[in-house]
Amino acid sequence: MTGSRTKSRRIMISELFIVRHPFSVCVPADHKVTLRVRAEGKGILHYQWFTEDDEEVFAGNKEDLTIQAKKSQLYICRVSDNFCNCVFSDWVKVKALDIDKSGLPIHWQGEPHIAESPKPQTVRQGKKLTLHCAAFGIPTPHYQWYRNGQPLQDKTTGMLQIDNATAEHEGSYLCCISNILQETWTEPVDVGIVQTDLLPTPATTATDKVALLIGNLNYSHHPALMAPIMDVHQLANLLQQLGFRVVSLLDLTREEMLAAIEKFIQLLDRGVYGLFYYAGHGYEHAGRNYLVAVDAPQPYRPENCVCVQRVMCSMQEKQTALSVMLLDTCRKWYNQDCIPSGIMPLGPTGNTVYGYATCEDAEAFEVQDGGKSTGIFTKYLNAHILQTEKVTHVLERVSEDLGRDPLVTGKQQVEIKHTLKEPRSLADPVQTAGHTRELHLRDACWRQANKLPRKKRRMFVCGVEVEVSFSALFSNVLMAFATVKTKGPRTQDCTVTLSSIPPMEDIFSGPGRSEEMDSLLFTKSENTDSTLRLCALQKLTESLVIKVDLHYTDMDSKLRQTESQQVDIGKPLVASCKLHRGNHTTPAKKKEGASAQSMGNITSSKPRLHQTQAGPFTRKAECAAKVAVTRGNEPEENDENELQDFTF
Repeated sequence: MTGSRTKSRRIMISELFIVRHPFSVCVPADHKVTLRVRAEGKGILHYQWFTEDDEEVFAGNKEDLTIQAKKSQLYICRVSDNFCNCVFSDWVKVKALDIDKSGLPIHWQGEPHIAESPKPQTVRQGKKLTLHCAAFGIPTPHYQWYRNGQPLQDKTTGMLQIDNATAEHEGSYLCCISNILQETWTEPVDVGIVQTDLLPTPATTATDKVALLIGNLNYSHHPALMAPIMDVHQLANLLQQLGFRVVSLLDLTREEMLAAIEKFIQLLDRGVYGLFYYAGHGYEHAGRNYLVAVDAPQPYRPENCVCVQRVMCSMQEKQTALSVMLLDTCRKWYNQDCIPSGIMPLGPTGNTVYGYATCEDAEAFEVQDGGKSTGIFTKYLNAHILQTEKVTHVLERVSEDLGRDPLVTGKQQVEIKHTLKEPRSLADPVQTAGHTRELHLRDACWRQANKLPRKKRRMFVCGVEVEVSFSALFSNVLMAFATVKTKGPRTQDCTVTLSSIPPMEDIFSGPGRSEEMDSLLFTKSENTDSTLRLCALQKLTESLVIKVDLHYTDMDSKLRQTESQQVDIGKPLVASCKLHRGNHTTPAKKKEGASAQSMGNITSSKPRLHQTQAGPFTRKAECAAKVAVTRGNEPEENDENELQDFTF
């Protein structure tokens, strides 16, 4: 192929020639880019673009080729006429960088944009010095490195590398990046060259940070709780500020908890910080902690719950750089007559942290605080979690504050267990160099559980236009908003109601849900005409449809009219992750033509067991009263195989 192209350039070149060749570009991955070629010749000219594999580009038969830059690729264009003449353009490279593009201007014109700047370094004498710099540009930008203001010969790529660093290589480095549109410079960074015994301890970083938060409150057979709503909601927001990818879920059955944990474990990898948080009922037996699922029977057994230590074991198997387990739950011994055993020793991998809301054989409490319920442990955890200290020091501050709280004096005290061997903090920065592919895969998986439906507009026959928009409260709780954007020429007194098909139970509408809690979680825009809360999305087995009912008065007939339209939003947020697995429970019992109604019109069909007592309320799920209790009603002493289906 190459020989034929060379020969073709010599055939009647005076009658067919390229006057403008395409040029190489460097753009973010998935960025749309156009390659252009211009030629002159007799008659009609024909174009065909090829890749480096001599494959024709699909629909690449025009002088302009527009592509989505999925990966780095070489391109060339063949120009031919009707007289059997052809010429080829220069080869050009479309370089797709899979790195952060958050600062790229919306109307970017191709001027050099620095996406990755060099970092200050301290290098051992005799070791390799490497500085990285990356920039987007159309055309591809040119690099020139400088040390102490002087250009470095042959250092004209995005990576500066010196194999055997010596004292003369110490100094201030920066890089000039330019193309035909503009010239820009990185900030100078200092490079120090030291002897081995003088090298400081390197700063701790994570290759990524991932968190799974579960709050169980509406139990089928045990007292319901209030605080997990606010606890999970606020902690999720704080962890996002620390750079964590957060999945937050409410009211999960055991099957759903195991499936969510399985997805969470899949997001972990070497160097990742993993954090698991649970708020709800729990207990301890024989040195192991168990999380009570919302469908746990009365009495329950270990096979109705989730074992915490097994979750941590799976996290450690992923060789995470930091594994944190935060449990705002009771640790009362399941059987008071049982002699407790110590917590099983953690694996030798280290950097594992347990933060317990309370100590062994003690309860954890939630209280009303300023009109809202909160777990006392999580209240103080949220107050300190943004600190940049070592994670165990943060938990020590939480323990000190909780110990001074008069509401739980002598009742609850934080316990911390860890094998931390490095000063790691939840606020440590994420360093993705060398882990871009893994980061991209985790990002795609995380986005699947957090993808919101797009705004939809519906035009009704009467001329009224309604916009339906969405926001996520949790990864399995979606808010839908309807807003009248345009009123019809002959309509007045327009109102909108929303419902869903299939109907989704609203777990927040039961008795005991205060107006203060609603106002904290669900701020309603003044321009919104209707709101619908869609809960338990993890139970969806089919597409979710939003039914929009428009009610208005016809100005001619003076009669009240109703029109309806539907918006299919597929499986939003965590519904796409199929957490229901073997759980065949439908989101809500269907009736002919039935649908869930807008907020404020829903009554709970299932009685809630909310506590109304004053003062702190325990998160202990009591088993049935002991009346001739037998071993059959207690957890197995040896439960090594209780979770045989818990595989990742």
